[in-house]
Amino acid sequence: MERNDLKSMEDKTIDKLQEKPAQEKQIERLVVSSSPHFLRDENIHKIMHTVVLALLPAMAASVYFFGLRAAGLILVSVVSCLLTEYAVQKLREKPVTMWDGSAIITGILLALTLPPGFPYYAAALGSAFAIGIGKQLFGGLGYNIFNPALLGRAFLMATYPVLTTTWSEPLTKGVKAGVDAVSAATPLALMKFEGKMTSHLDMLFGNVAGSMGETSAIAILIGGLYLRYRGYINWKLPLGYLGSMAVFGGIFWLINPTKYPDPLFHILAGGAMLGAWFMVTDMVTSPVTPLGQWLFVICGGLLAVIIRLFGGLPEGVMYSILLMNAFVPLLDKHTRPKFFGEEM
Repeated sequence: MERNDLKSMEDKTIDKLQEKPAQEKQIERLVVSSSPHFLRDENIHKIMHTVVLALLPAMAASVYFFGLRAAGLILVSVVSCLLTEYAVQKLREKPVTMWDGSAIITGILLALTLPPGFPYYAAALGSAFAIGIGKQLFGGLGYNIFNPALLGRAFLMATYPVLTTTWSEPLTKGVKAGVDAVSAATPLALMKFEGKMTSHLDMLFGNVAGSMGETSAIAILIGGLYLRYRGYINWKLPLGYLGSMAVFGGIFWLINPTKYPDPLFHILAGGAMLGAWFMVTDMVTSPVTPLGQWLFVICGGLLAVIIRLFGGLPEGVMYSILLMNAFVPLLDKHTRPKFFGEEM
């Protein structure tokens, strides 16, 4: 081997030795972590306040159809939820998270499921139960098994059964009649107890009696589609729940169309739209596995139809979601996908 070749090899070796510290520095900067590796610029505050924004159309519709008392009921429920969360977290000596938006959403959703003439004191009591028992008793946000707003609504249903089932006509119909308010039955009650069907168009826009935030299907749909556009909800949950209600309701309608309502009626009436877009999609109380999500919404939709058609109450959305909330841990456990290489 010639001297020039040896010199060339020596220079290359020196160059490699000089490059080694730089390579070691690069290795030191390598970070090994578990998934997810691609993170979005999202946090609890941003997500929760986006949900509040999505609920604005439903709140606006409730004020339009039922007057300023609807706004007062929403305000009382939200304030009660915030104060309860503050008090409980102070008693537990935990960090106060009342402004993260979750308590505000609970107050809004609970108020929207109540009749427009519901007493303020009862709404405050239901809000305190929703936060204190439905959320904080389980450990706070992320640990609750049941949807807090629906649990508060179920508590009020058991505590004040008459008040929670006393409805009034929207002001748009009351003005035409020359009076301020008229007691009325909801479309579901008319169908179940009197065999009368309500116009689909009235249920679509909200010109019917019912819970003040559940009557306008189109207002709820606008908010729900906005959440889907922002990527905060899984499309399978609302469409699966509403679709299963339509399918199972349609089966009974085909069997006896004079007795049972058509599929579109099931989707537009009662709390189906609000439950599908804002309660079934709750990130904490819904399954995380794909198969679990399908089972959750299909069984939930079936339960809602069964309760509506054959139960003692005209509405079954609330109980169907709460019942399925109880099965979420089992659904997540038994529908978990197998890891690559894991024994079957």
